[in-house]
Amino acid sequence: MSDHVAGGVDELSEDECRILISPGGVGRIAYSGRFGLTVLPVNYQVFEGTIVFRTAPDSPMGEDLRSGIAHAEYKVAFEIDELDNSERTGWSVLLQGSAHHVDSHAERGSVRASGVQPWAGGSKEHYIRIVPTRITGRRIRQAS
Repeated sequence: MSDHVAGGVDELSEDECRILISPGGVGRIAYSGRFGLTVLPVNYQVFEGTIVFRTAPDSPMGEDLRSGIAHAEYKVAFEIDELDNSERTGWSVLLQGSAHHVDSHAERGSVRASGVQPWAGGSKEHYIRIVPTRITGRRIRQAS
């Protein structure tokens, strides 16, 4: 159950956050790239407790999210929200964790079952999974 916080904001439990993001859709990945802090929208699906999205193998994001160290994973944040400007209500979920490149043939076959489609057209056959280590969220409700 949500914990009430003054000011029209309720903190969401991790379970509530997982339910809200479970349909998939559009989220924003945030990371520190070669040109500094970067935030990009991507289509995502929740798959086996992780966030899965696709990009081009040689995309700037795909390259930025490689640490250059074998088996080391890049720390990222991923934000999903739903807002109703007219009602001044909505919710926001933030996941923090590691970006894992799906490089093995076996794992690629598995994540294809997620059904995730890329945000932009073109050949986006490189899958990235975000393995969350922290999930937080809040619901904004109309002040009464």
